[in-house]
Amino acid sequence: MPIKNYNGFLLLSTLSFFLLQACREESDKVKPQMTSLTESVYASLTVQPESLYSVYPAVGGILKANLVTEGDVVAKGQPLAQIENANPELNTRNALLAYELTKENYSGQKGVLQELENQIRAAQLKLTNDSVNYLRQKKLWEQNIGSKIDYDTRSLAYETSLSEVARLRSRYAQTKNQLKTQLEQAELNYQTSLNTKGDFLIKSLLDGKVYELKKNPGEIVSLQEPVALVGSKDSFLLEMQVDEVDIAKISEHQTVLVRLDAYDKEVFEATVRKIYPKMDVRSQTFLVEAVFKVQPAKLYPGLTGEANIITSVKEKALAIPYEYLLNGNKVKTEKGEVTVTIGIKNFEHVEIISGIDTTTYIYKPE
Repeated sequence: MPIKNYNGFLLLSTLSFFLLQACREESDKVKPQMTSLTESVYASLTVQPESLYSVYPAVGGILKANLVTEGDVVAKGQPLAQIENANPELNTRNALLAYELTKENYSGQKGVLQELENQIRAAQLKLTNDSVNYLRQKKLWEQNIGSKIDYDTRSLAYETSLSEVARLRSRYAQTKNQLKTQLEQAELNYQTSLNTKGDFLIKSLLDGKVYELKKNPGEIVSLQEPVALVGSKDSFLLEMQVDEVDIAKISEHQTVLVRLDAYDKEVFEATVRKIYPKMDVRSQTFLVEAVFKVQPAKLYPGLTGEANIITSVKEKALAIPYEYLLNGNKVKTEKGEVTVTIGIKNFEHVEIISGIDTTTYIYKPE
């Protein structure tokens, strides 16, 4: 009797196994379906302000004061920080004194040119007097009146005065040109000292917002280290890291579906704007920029999220679940494994171009 019960139990278990196996096989087989299929490339992303730049000083020194605070809205040309250094102030004062002295020499009443002008007037008067005496003595000599010595003396005096006037005028022109050059150089030195002095006042290069101050008053400032981070106030972009195996699929103006961690499950649309051609060898990724079609109300630099860059859309595609695909190009049918040609794909479905049709049952691989 126990043996009969055991055999009955064994028979029942066997029947149950085959029934379950048949149900499982029925539930694990599907037919390809015509559907709309979208292919996309996944990428991690970071939100950054547009026109973000690191502010570097033009000179080194000690940071005297930060003239703004983080989060401040600034205008182009607005001072951000002051570097302390006494030398530029002294250089500017010395350059100004040199400029004023040179200017006085060039155009002042007591300058070098004024003195030369007085000498030229005196020499001109002497030339006029010597010229009159020479002409008078010449007429007398032509009439055989007077001595040869008197005539020669008057002639020499006239020639000497004539040469002196010419020499003083040449000297005046040369001195004027030299003083003009010196004045231009002094003015240039003064303007350069003013610019150098201005270099110790660090200014914003654009209208935007101060996102970070990297130095505190009293710290050393060098040309190799930024002192602040400034970027656009309201305009943000998306920096996406795209794997090298997918970069060939990416092109400008493609639609991007964006999910930000700060906005939970809300999805935003963006557009690819720029693809940087150089690969980051450490991460094996390319930097791709996108801009929002409609920007979220609040954004902050450094927000993270994920993106799906839509590379292809097909309205009518013969598709199967991705998990039913074997070895990348085969499916399991009632007649055994069949090789198929695949098209676009995503994480859930893959397009079948040839090999099976809507009447073919395929089975999920074990």
